[in-house]
Amino acid sequence: MNNNNQLKVFSGRANVPLAEKIAQCLGDQLGKITLQNFPDGEFLARIDEDVRGRDVFVVQPTCPPVNENIMELLIILDSLKRASAARITAVLPYYGYARQDRKDVGRVPITAKLVANLLTVAGCHRVLALDLHAAQIQGFFDIPLDHLFAGPVIDEYIRQLRIPPQDFVVLSPDEGSIKRALRHQKKLGGAIAIVDKRRSSATQTQQANLIGSTLDNKVAVIFDDMISTAGSVVGAAHIAKINGAREIYACATHGVLCGEAIQRLREAPLKQIVITDSIPLTPEKQLPNIKVLSVAPLLADAIKRIHFNESVSRLFE
Repeated sequence: MNNNNQLKVFSGRANVPLAEKIAQCLGDQLGKITLQNFPDGEFLARIDEDVRGRDVFVVQPTCPPVNENIMELLIILDSLKRASAARITAVLPYYGYARQDRKDVGRVPITAKLVANLLTVAGCHRVLALDLHAAQIQGFFDIPLDHLFAGPVIDEYIRQLRIPPQDFVVLSPDEGSIKRALRHQKKLGGAIAIVDKRRSSATQTQQANLIGSTLDNKVAVIFDDMISTAGSVVGAAHIAKINGAREIYACATHGVLCGEAIQRLREAPLKQIVITDSIPLTPEKQLPNIKVLSVAPLLADAIKRIHFNESVSRLFE
């Protein structure tokens, strides 16, 4: 049987459940691949089916452990390249090293560009990414990149909560997230407010003032791209509580949840924490008020459109 131009989804070990859901949405099973570690820690990736001439997609968020997941992805890409796949697309539900996207001080790397170079050299022909930390990272690639947004998935869930419009306030956790907050407000309605956040170090932030709409007896919904150490979102939640919000929700695409995040979220005045399955939620990170939404249908639809050379931007029109 001729496999030319047939679509096939493979997965690394970073988020197999998400990859399985994507394949299921496409009416297929994951591609057969053997992934092992040598005794010294090196990775082995062997493709266990014919991919010559095929259009293949590799699902692998480069989430913690970041270095291991990136290296495994690169080795899978090299295996597929040497197996003569016609086109290889890296599906990155989460793009690690994205926060180092510029030289803000002297003698530091731009790791977002470095990872882009590594993916290209390893054999990647195009990239499908979800909610990059900074939109300009698209320009770091010399190959096509399709940038998806989980906003519509999260917005649909917030609509189902049926919060009265007059009580609804979109809360931006800092000035840098204002554009994101405005996009959500445009779709959901309600008022908007901004937390004045000052960063004191790479891991410490201080929330001070509230700018914009009053939160007195309102429902505040915080939107961010990721919850990492949870300092920003928890600080914003405390500011919202101090300013009279009766209910507070926190929404983010990527639940990185590292460092003291779980402890902070456990103690925060948050009714619900809404994240997606772009990063797997391990048992030790599960809290009763965490709600996980799946981005598998969104990614599957984009994969199908890429395969058939259709517009991906139509997903957001």
